[in-house]
Amino acid sequence: MASDSRRWWALIAIAASVVVVGLDLTVLSLALPTLARDLHASTGDLQWFSDAYSLVLAAAVLPAGLLGDRLGRKKVLLAALVLFGASSALCAYASSSGELIAARAVLGLGAAASLPLSLSILPVLFTADERPKAIAIMSSATFVSFPLGPLLGGWLLDNFWWGSVFLINVPVVVVALIAVTVLMPESRSAQRRRMDGAGVVISGLGLTALTYGFIKAGEQGWSDVTSLATIAAGVLVLAGFVGWERRVRARRGEPLVDLSLFRSAGFTWGTILSTLVSFALFGILFAMPLYFQDVRGLNALGSGVRLLPMIGGMVIGMVGGSRLQSPRRSPDGQYGAPPVSVKALVTAGYLVMGAGLAIGTLTRASSGTGFTAAWFALTGLGLGIAMPAAMNAAIGALSAERSGAGTALITAMRQVGATIGVAVLGTVISDVYRSQLHLAGLPAAAAAAVRSIGVGLQVAHAAGSQILLSAVRTAFVHGMDLMLWVCAGIALASALLALSFLPRRAGGAGQPVLQAAGLSGTASDAQQAEQQAELGR
Repeated sequence: MASDSRRWWALIAIAASVVVVGLDLTVLSLALPTLARDLHASTGDLQWFSDAYSLVLAAAVLPAGLLGDRLGRKKVLLAALVLFGASSALCAYASSSGELIAARAVLGLGAAASLPLSLSILPVLFTADERPKAIAIMSSATFVSFPLGPLLGGWLLDNFWWGSVFLINVPVVVVALIAVTVLMPESRSAQRRRMDGAGVVISGLGLTALTYGFIKAGEQGWSDVTSLATIAAGVLVLAGFVGWERRVRARRGEPLVDLSLFRSAGFTWGTILSTLVSFALFGILFAMPLYFQDVRGLNALGSGVRLLPMIGGMVIGMVGGSRLQSPRRSPDGQYGAPPVSVKALVTAGYLVMGAGLAIGTLTRASSGTGFTAAWFALTGLGLGIAMPAAMNAAIGALSAERSGAGTALITAMRQVGATIGVAVLGTVISDVYRSQLHLAGLPAAAAAAVRSIGVGLQVAHAAGSQILLSAVRTAFVHGMDLMLWVCAGIALASALLALSFLPRRAGGAGQPVLQAAGLSGTASDAQQAEQQAELGR
């Protein structure tokens, strides 16, 4: 097999591991209403099903990326896939909310290595000119998992018990293990860096406190002193973590996070903007299945089908965006500038996304499928344009030597955004739901409806009260609409940040080292010069 062909086959093998993680995220969103009923889960429990996974992933992703650089990225990725498959089986057979939360936390450990190491291979194997296409393939792996999740997960939820949606990870993991074993070359850093144990502990404590505080605020209200104190403590601990990392660097040690990466505008703003995407995206994935199933009364499969317009928009945006940011090759073999700059592409993507979300705020309990499909598709189109371009800006600043640690930092920040997004946007929905739920004149038993929309529907059906049923659904839609306004505001702010600070082109800190992966081939002189340019400064 030619070396160039092997690189692209290796990328496809790695993309298989990304499908597993994306599939899990989608099916969990679909299963939330079922889990609320069968496990008697509160809104806080539902948030923890997502946040236990995301929090552990965010806390463990930095050491996982460093382990990949040190021990071998292929070796660590294989171990992570095994752990992911085993913990998926544990999730399937959980008998309580507590057991499922614990199993989801273990699942996060497996994803902590899978996500960054799947990205870390990009600066190692591909030149700056090839990277937009490689990132598009990796992004498409995630996008492929989104329609698979709603369709397959919805069918399983309608025909089997909820644990089956977690068991579908197992055969996908097996396929990914075989593909990575056969096709992915081993690569590691030339230097065996020591682990910053104190940094791991401090960052983990800070992230735990921050997320726990946001979730408790959602349950107890934003006037709860304990919740606010926990959030403040988390912020202070994370600030202390930054100070510790600077101290380790000053003593010529080996910090967990290479803060010098933030000297690159491309890395800094590419990471921030992709994080903001995660914030809004996971809020939507948390709320919309509840809307389709609990408000519209659809089954899980019907809910999954109605998520597909957003996925279709994402795919179209991703394909078009990758073409617009890929350099054009002249007849003499030289590469010119891309047709559209990264700055313009990311800005436009966020504006389209914001427009879709703003239209979505007009959603009502009686809205038709065509209306929701239209704003879903527009939102997905913006996401598909903005997310790969922002990721390319960030990854372009990484060298092959530190690709594992660098992509781990990107992944950690994105997961923090996703975790806080679920917590904050879930809190927005909960607060508005409680304030808009009018129970005057209803029996005392109706008071339990304030816990969540799932509990409210159970109480309404048990009492046979159409008035309470309508009140519960209307209150939830009010909360969802405000959440979409928040997401639209985030998209607009992101567009302004991209326009103000993002470099026009994605630059590379170092050229690909194909030999590090056991492959031959070198980049052209023009490509090497482009990758070594400090475009982000």
